[in-house]
Amino acid sequence: MINLSICTISFVCLIFMSILSFFFGMIFIMEDYSVFIEWEVVSMNSMSIVMTLLLDWMSLIFMSFVLMISSLVIFYSKEYMESDYKINRFILLVLMFVASMMLLIISPNLISILLGWDGLGLVSYCLVIYFQNVKSYNAGMLTALSNRIGDVALLLAIAWMLNYGGWNYIFYLEIMNENFEMMLIGGLVVLAAMTKSAQIPFSSWLPAAMAAPTPVSALVHSSTLVTAGVYLLIRFNILLMNSFMGNLLLLLSGLTMFMAGLGANYEFDLKKIVALSTLSQLGLMMSILSMGFYKLAFFHLLTHALFKALLFMCAGAIIHNMNNSQDIRLMGSLSFMMPLTSSCFNVANLALCGMPFLAGFYSKDLILEIVSFSYINLFSFFLYFFSTGLTVCYSFRLVYYTMSGNSYFYSLNLLNDESWVMLKGMMGLLILSIFGGSMLSWLIFVTPMVIIIPIYLKMLTLVVCILGGLIGYLISNISLYFYNKAFNMYNFSYFLGSMWFMPYISTYGLINFSLVIGSLAVKSFDQGWSEYWGGQQLYKNLVKNSQLNQMLQNNNLKIYLLSFVIWIVILYLMMIYF
Repeated sequence: MINLSICTISFVCLIFMSILSFFFGMIFIMEDYSVFIEWEVVSMNSMSIVMTLLLDWMSLIFMSFVLMISSLVIFYSKEYMESDYKINRFILLVLMFVASMMLLIISPNLISILLGWDGLGLVSYCLVIYFQNVKSYNAGMLTALSNRIGDVALLLAIAWMLNYGGWNYIFYLEIMNENFEMMLIGGLVVLAAMTKSAQIPFSSWLPAAMAAPTPVSALVHSSTLVTAGVYLLIRFNILLMNSFMGNLLLLLSGLTMFMAGLGANYEFDLKKIVALSTLSQLGLMMSILSMGFYKLAFFHLLTHALFKALLFMCAGAIIHNMNNSQDIRLMGSLSFMMPLTSSCFNVANLALCGMPFLAGFYSKDLILEIVSFSYINLFSFFLYFFSTGLTVCYSFRLVYYTMSGNSYFYSLNLLNDESWVMLKGMMGLLILSIFGGSMLSWLIFVTPMVIIIPIYLKMLTLVVCILGGLIGYLISNISLYFYNKAFNMYNFSYFLGSMWFMPYISTYGLINFSLVIGSLAVKSFDQGWSEYWGGQQLYKNLVKNSQLNQMLQNNNLKIYLLSFVIWIVILYLMMIYF
């Protein structure tokens, strides 16, 4: 009973704070109003330690979404994690995670951003290793070490900002493109954002983080951890205007989007497919952000949070019912056995594909039209549209494997839609996944934008989506009943399906290499030369000197003096004699 009350109290408090935050966000966006709060923590002589908070429409609306999704995730966890005796610890970890994200969202100061940033990293490690087994420990270590690169970059940016006499980056945004020092700080911030949002070459940790419980994945992959990097760059968006970093980020994020789309088409683990779709959408947000359209990136960030959380919740309900099996090849006919969950799953999938008038359509269609309208090279244009086609391709492949055909699970199974607590959590997000996109587009873009492009460019998005869905469905259909053509090109398929060998490079390559170098350094220096010339040598000298001292302090001094006198007399006599 105590467990249920903690879940319920957390749910009620978070949903109330979410509504309050959204209400204030609406007032701020209508009034074009921002609040900058400074709280002086300590003041000594001329030095003062100040905690600063920035509340504007962007931070308030994002906070509202994070709180709302986390409240529904906690409500959903009440049933999903009911067999866990330590559910209190799980809920507290999730709340710590949300608190770290809140600190990151409302901070205009790099020091307090680092507190939230490292809080996210630490708590995410604890959540990834929540199910304590070797696979989880490996995934947690990969996640933690990959994100440490970004943390170090942020620390270097903080150190460099000492030259300006303060860490409130919001005061220096206007001069960021003008001097080299600020460009360097910007480069470090971009590096930090790329590690947190898993862009190439730091992509391998994101599918590995699926070792965490599914409610955590729903929270992490929709609105918290992976979007922290995108949000930070939205705040630093001036840096990316017509700069080398913007062009580099456009290339890397486009390749991330393409790579994740290809990888998801070869994957059979349900959670990993959804994780790779998150990676693809993060690439889309980063690429449109690198072109300078930060409001569009923020808009897609919010709409994506809604349908991705729903997608993970549905995947969790399916896995929960299928006795913790995640292989989509064993699923089938779920639409007959779990109609309500399947309906939510399909709505989330269609929103991800950009089905007209669902949440994802308003942001994705606008992004692709802006890309068609912009001055952009052919390669980036190809990456945008081909990756969109791949998104629809793996979504329809997923629907084909899970919803149609025969179930290849146990003959006697208990697949049903009777998990009412989980379904209630999903229903809240279902409504938002349908109406959230249009609502946000009216709120964020108060002045209607007219994008006039030729009819073939206007229809290109629709054609790419239809072709992608058709190819995804047909390839899945053929590969089930006929000889799978992927086996003819096994090495190429393996390359595409394993995220271009990135997990192997980062684990067996970088991390393994750094650990080997570290162990050699410990053996050679810490336990070798520094011991020989340092601690051990000092110890030996002290022992030798203390033994001599001890010998002299014994009561045998008169014997030594007598023998010394005898030696002197003998030497004197010898000198006289010779």
